[in-house]
Amino acid sequence: MAILRPDLAIIGSGSGNTLVTPFWDDKQVVLAEKGVGSEGAFGGTCLNVGCIPTKMFVRASEAARAPEEAARLNVSQRTEAVDWPGLRDRIFSRIDPISAAGRRHRDEHLDHVTLIREQVRLTGPRSFAAADGTRVEADRLVLAAGSRAELPDVPGIELPQVHTSDSIMRLGELPRRILIVGGGYVACEFAGIFDGLGSEVVQINRSQGLMKSVDAEVADRYTDLAQQRWDVRLRRTLLDVHRSEDQLQGAVTALIDGPEGRETVEADIVLIALGRRPNTDLIGADEVGLDLHADGRLVVDAHQQVLRDGAPVPGLFALGDICSAVQLKHVANHEARVVAHNLEHPDRLRTARHRAIPSAVFTHPELAQVGLTEAEAVAERGAEHVTTKTQDFGDTAYGWAMEDTTGIFKVIADRRDGEILGAHVMGYQASNLIQPVVQAMSFGQDAHTAARGQYWIHPALSEVVENALLGLDVPVGEDAPL
Repeated sequence: MAILRPDLAIIGSGSGNTLVTPFWDDKQVVLAEKGVGSEGAFGGTCLNVGCIPTKMFVRASEAARAPEEAARLNVSQRTEAVDWPGLRDRIFSRIDPISAAGRRHRDEHLDHVTLIREQVRLTGPRSFAAADGTRVEADRLVLAAGSRAELPDVPGIELPQVHTSDSIMRLGELPRRILIVGGGYVACEFAGIFDGLGSEVVQINRSQGLMKSVDAEVADRYTDLAQQRWDVRLRRTLLDVHRSEDQLQGAVTALIDGPEGRETVEADIVLIALGRRPNTDLIGADEVGLDLHADGRLVVDAHQQVLRDGAPVPGLFALGDICSAVQLKHVANHEARVVAHNLEHPDRLRTARHRAIPSAVFTHPELAQVGLTEAEAVAERGAEHVTTKTQDFGDTAYGWAMEDTTGIFKVIADRRDGEILGAHVMGYQASNLIQPVVQAMSFGQDAHTAARGQYWIHPALSEVVENALLGLDVPVGEDAPL
């Protein structure tokens, strides 16, 4: 049985992979990665089964929708066909070589790095064992093992027609009918993708609306629009999945419980998108006494040090989905930069910054948000101190050009001093439009200064941000920008 005693060990090859900096060139590093997705790929969720390939599918789906927008602009065009195998292969012919090259670089080209391609479990605060018996006892250990799709405990979940985001993008052909279970960002992104590409989509969600994590005004408008585009059934719960009578077609029947009793949905494919759970159980974090949140995440301090009995474990850090309440790649990347610094400079620890974290949902229409919702702002500051403005895309010049009737930009501020508390966007390029507000919040600019302290290109769509900020009821001092 091999025993390795590296200077640094890392569990997880997503953002954790970036920790192998030149600082470690003359030291020994062990990187453990069992592989993600159905292909067991190297490089983490985002590269292989998350952010990057999904957005490539989103882009193709939006291209297939082009006739809808063209019709509003007195242009007639049509989508002739969607080549799903070609689309899938184009995407993964780019993704898979990057993943393979990353693995080869760590495994074959760096003499000071040992790659363990197996599931590992902790045996102590800074030690773990692999399935083949290899034991690792590290001076410093980083837990970056990520998260995985949550699966409900229902009969039929093991059928080959049932998928998660790990496998759905590798389908052999575009499904004619797809049932999507869930109402969050993964479910809504894939609903938009498959609807745009031409599948018949049924989406069920146990709550009253979709995207309940965003501001209520945006969530309600998005739910209404989604219901106009595909079959959205609310207050439904999946009970089981079984093979349909017409087994030659490979279809399945889903049994669903709803407000009016039980119902069935016939589908070629079922996508389970009920959220993600941290992989702390897979690495045995609880068994070695590490502190956990109620949802299973590791507890870390401001320096990303893992806690045990309320105190940081020397030399033990965590980053990304396994510890963060915000499961976003840009958050994991920031935490990785903090951990990298703290590993290399233990006498000058830096703290992670978890303020003004934006997120986007690349569904149709696109959603983006940062900061507090209106309800959260009222609860925190009091209704009398909160001002909001919802600006329609269609009330700006570029909105006219687009003939947009659904896009909105909502901003929330403290009416006493103009502090921006949050922003919520639904519509074209929402993920880009929100960035000026993210920047203003990050650098402490009040709403009026953010709006009047810079030029806004006319007649760009970004004027919807400017107008929303100017629509807030906030104080304007005598020396404020004009």
